[in-house]
Amino acid sequence: MSAVVTTDETLVIETPERVPLHFALASIGNRFIACAIDHTIQIVVLFGVVIVFLIVRGFSDFSNRFTSAPKWVQALLIIFVFVLMSGYFALFEWLWRGQTPGKRWLKLRVIREDGRPIGFFEAMMRNLLRNFDFMPSPFYSIGLISVFATERGQRIGDLVAGTVVIREREAEAPEFAQVFASPVSDPAMRRSWKPVPFTADVNLLTETEIAVVESFLRRRWDLKDYPRQWMAWRVAMPILFKLRPQYDVNNFTYEGFLEELLHRYREKHRFID
Repeated sequence: MSAVVTTDETLVIETPERVPLHFALASIGNRFIACAIDHTIQIVVLFGVVIVFLIVRGFSDFSNRFTSAPKWVQALLIIFVFVLMSGYFALFEWLWRGQTPGKRWLKLRVIREDGRPIGFFEAMMRNLLRNFDFMPSPFYSIGLISVFATERGQRIGDLVAGTVVIREREAEAPEFAQVFASPVSDPAMRRSWKPVPFTADVNLLTETEIAVVESFLRRRWDLKDYPRQWMAWRVAMPILFKLRPQYDVNNFTYEGFLEELLHRYREKHRFID
């Protein structure tokens, strides 16, 4: 993608398996472009709502039409505008695994400082402070100062929520198909890590998602330590976002979690055709 700014710094996070993962911190340019895309979507949607309102109420002075509308219509419009402008980023980042449409287009993602996926709390906290980072409007001056002043490129919202914005680099995090294209050298399944107890409904997962986990666990020993840990993180992240499991952080490892997940899922579906 030509719009992507490739000059970025590296964030090193040590996994529970004691293997350092190198993340590309999102550059100012990438984050600015992604934010511009998201704000453009907000404005387009807002104008669309205004046009629909004018069509329904008649094309004339908008302020008079709005004040003369029923109270419930005014309330709905106010709530919609508030959710659109204030909740857009938080809801997308929570539901889209740390991404908004702009971030997805630029291949950016918000994660926690320890490399784990963000939850609802982190998504809300980092975006509740967006208006503060935005000041003085519309230049994001406080946010820019914070990004330049911190080692991890964090604005105030990131510092409070404990999050960072990274750029997914295909060279270091290849597509699953690229890694799983080689023949299976050892089809045997075995536990190589201490089981990671967790609380979650594994029935929420699809066979396709489980197939990805199983493919990784079968082929992982064909990979060196670093790419293996990359793939373990990549396979686990969407599942952690989806299941939102409860577990002990001190005893968590990505491969141990995937092993436990697969064994637990197969145990539940052993007698299902």
